[in-house]
Amino acid sequence: MAGVTDPGVPASAPPAPTTLGALRDSGATPRPVKAEIRANLLARLAAGEPTLPGIVGFEDTVVPEVERALIAGHDLVLLGERGQGKTRLIRTLVGLLDEWTPVLVGSELNEHPLAPISVWAHRQIAEHGDATPVGWLHRSERFGEKLATPDTSVGDLIGDVDPIKVAEGRTLGDPETVHYGLVPRTNRGIFSVNELPDLAERIQVALLNVLEERDIQIRGYRVRLPLDLLLVASANPEDYTNRGRIITPLKDRFGAEVRTHYPIELVDEVRLLNQEADTSWLGDGMVEQPLVPEHLVEIVARFTRLVRDSSQVDQRSGVSARFAIAGLETVAASAVRRAAVAGETRPVARVVDLPGIVPASRGKVEFADSGSDPDDERETEVLEHLLRQATAQTFRARCAGLDLTGLQEHFTGGETVESGELVPAAALLGQLGTIPKLAELLGRLGVPEGEQSAEQAAAAVEFALEGLYLTRRLAKDTDGPRTVYGA
Repeated sequence: MAGVTDPGVPASAPPAPTTLGALRDSGATPRPVKAEIRANLLARLAAGEPTLPGIVGFEDTVVPEVERALIAGHDLVLLGERGQGKTRLIRTLVGLLDEWTPVLVGSELNEHPLAPISVWAHRQIAEHGDATPVGWLHRSERFGEKLATPDTSVGDLIGDVDPIKVAEGRTLGDPETVHYGLVPRTNRGIFSVNELPDLAERIQVALLNVLEERDIQIRGYRVRLPLDLLLVASANPEDYTNRGRIITPLKDRFGAEVRTHYPIELVDEVRLLNQEADTSWLGDGMVEQPLVPEHLVEIVARFTRLVRDSSQVDQRSGVSARFAIAGLETVAASAVRRAAVAGETRPVARVVDLPGIVPASRGKVEFADSGSDPDDERETEVLEHLLRQATAQTFRARCAGLDLTGLQEHFTGGETVESGELVPAAALLGQLGTIPKLAELLGRLGVPEGEQSAEQAAAAVEFALEGLYLTRRLAKDTDGPRTVYGA
C-alpha cells in the first residue's frame, strides 16, 4: 500500500499561513469537499494505489461501485447484513480528503476563510480583515457520525435554539442563538448515519434539505447555510430489521445505493481474519504472544462460511465477520490458557483449542425457526457438527496426497495417543516417537523450516490425527479435557 498513510495520523506539519491575508497570498482557493475527494481518488487510481486500504474482499465488487459514486459526487447508502464492514468502509473514506484544510479559527462550521457562510464569520472578517486568524484542520477531524437510535432528535442532527445564548441577551430572532447539531458541525467533511432505518421517519425528514438543497432548517429561523459535505449512510436490509425503513423521499435523494456482502472467496475470509483478529496483547510476562497456525485460521474461516450457508441459520440476519474474528481470538486465548496450565512458555494453538469457539460464538448466530423457546442443545450440536466439517475440509485441502500411513501404523498394535488441554507439546510428541513425513506435513501446513518448533510440530500432528479420525481412519474418545486417539 505504498503512498497510502493512516488517515488518522498526521504525515506532515500543517501549512504555514496563519492569517487570512497570508492564505490569500499563498494562492489557496476553496474547493468543495466532493471535488476534493474526487481529485484525490483519481490520483490514487492513476498511481495504482489502493483507494480504500484495509477493505478486504470488496476489491472487484463493492469498491468499484463506491469509486464511481464518489467520482460522480453522489451521497451514498451502503446496504447489507450485519458485520460486512460497512462502517469500516465509511471511515476509510476519510483517507481521500486532503490531509490539511484551512479553517477560520473559532468557527463552529469549519468555514473556509475565503468562503465564509455564517453571520459570525462575516463579522470576524469585517473586523479583522487580512489579520483574521486561520487554523488548519487535519482530515481525521473532518469526519462525523451518528448511530441512529430511536431517541435521536432533530436537534442532535441539525440544531436547536441554545437557551444559554438567549439568556445572555440575544433575541430569539438572532441566528447566533442557534446551537448547531452534528451535521452542520461536520461542514466541509464526511458525515455518516449508521443504521439509518432505525432513525424515526419524522427525523429522517430533517435530512431531506441536507441531501438536495444542501442547507438546513432550524425551527422558525431563516437559516440558510450552504453546507458542503458528503453524506454516507449504512443500513441492514429492511426485510430483516423490521424496526423501520428509509422513507422514500430520502432514499430518492441518495445518489447511489451500494450492496455489500461477506467475503466471496475463502482466501479473502482468511485475509480478513489475519487483518482484524487481535491476539498480540494476549502474551504477558508469563507466556509469549500466542501463535495460531495457518491451518487453524483456515478452519475458523471455513467454519464461518459453513455457518453462514447452513439451512439451520436465519439467512436474513447473516453471520457477521465478528463471528469469525471472535472465534479466532477465542482459539488464541484457549492456547494461552492451556500453556499456563501445562507449563509451556510458547502458546501455539492446536485442534484441542477449537471447541471453545462454539459456546463463545453461540450468541452471534440467529437460528431459523427457533421461535420463542430456542433449543440450545440442538443449536450447539449444529455448530459442533459444522466445526468438525470445517476441520475435515481443511484436512482434505491441506493434506491431499500426503502419505500418512506411517502415522497410522503407530496404532496398529493397539497403541493410543492422549491429547487434550493438560497434555503439553513435548508429551504429545513423546508418545509417538519418530514421526514419518513430519517435515512434509509441516510444510503443507505453512510452517517454514526455520520455525519448526516442538509446539508447531505438536499442532501439526494433532491436526493430522484429527483429520484421520474425521476421515474414518482412526478412532477417538473424548472425556472432558482428555482426548485419546486409537485404531
